[in-house]
Amino acid sequence: MKTRLPFAFAFVAGVLTVMMLETTPALAKGKTWNFDKEKVQQLPTGWLSEHTGQGSQGNWKVVADATAPSQPNVLAQLSDDATNYRFPLAIVEKTHYKDVVLTVRFKTISGAKDQGAGLVWRFRDANNYYVVRANALENNVVLYKVQDGKRISTAPKGTPGKTYGVKTRVSGNTWNKLGVEIKGNLFTVFFNDQKLFQVEDSTFTEAGKIGLWTKADSVIHFDDLTADGE
Repeated sequence: MKTRLPFAFAFVAGVLTVMMLETTPALAKGKTWNFDKEKVQQLPTGWLSEHTGQGSQGNWKVVADATAPSQPNVLAQLSDDATNYRFPLAIVEKTHYKDVVLTVRFKTISGAKDQGAGLVWRFRDANNYYVVRANALENNVVLYKVQDGKRISTAPKGTPGKTYGVKTRVSGNTWNKLGVEIKGNLFTVFFNDQKLFQVEDSTFTEAGKIGLWTKADSVIHFDDLTADGE
């Protein structure tokens, strides 16, 4: 028996190694946009200013913010055009993600009609994409699909069909963190690192660009947009 123990231990160790290789997911290639090396008062290199709905284009610029999570710069949407159905977007041009984990830090600066900050994924064009947004005036987080230019809220799993997102405290003039994990047709939403809800939707199944979103007169600062996925 003593002569068999080393072989037995080696066999068990080999099995455990195989099991670990089978169950441990491959590490995702992550990327972060923190705007700290970009020129201020300009749209960041490789970004596009897009627009859904009515009203004027957004005014997206890199600005300095001494409170930024990563200093010195942030990306800000500065236009206060209060047109209600107006959604300025800043899109990362050379991105192509299908399944991905997105996070961003944001701080609402002002907005009498709205103070909404959002994350965009599977962006096809300015009229077709997904977005999840947190609103400091409404104190809620809602996931929408924008299809043919029409913004449609999607009810969280396990709730009635017309449920409008989830109520949660969204502090104004404070840095918050919004996130979403995208896997196929399942989207899991996080706010300040707490899971809020999930949504299932299969409107847009192909990979697309990612970006940032605001509504109406929302003046918002964004920092540390991250994407882990492919």
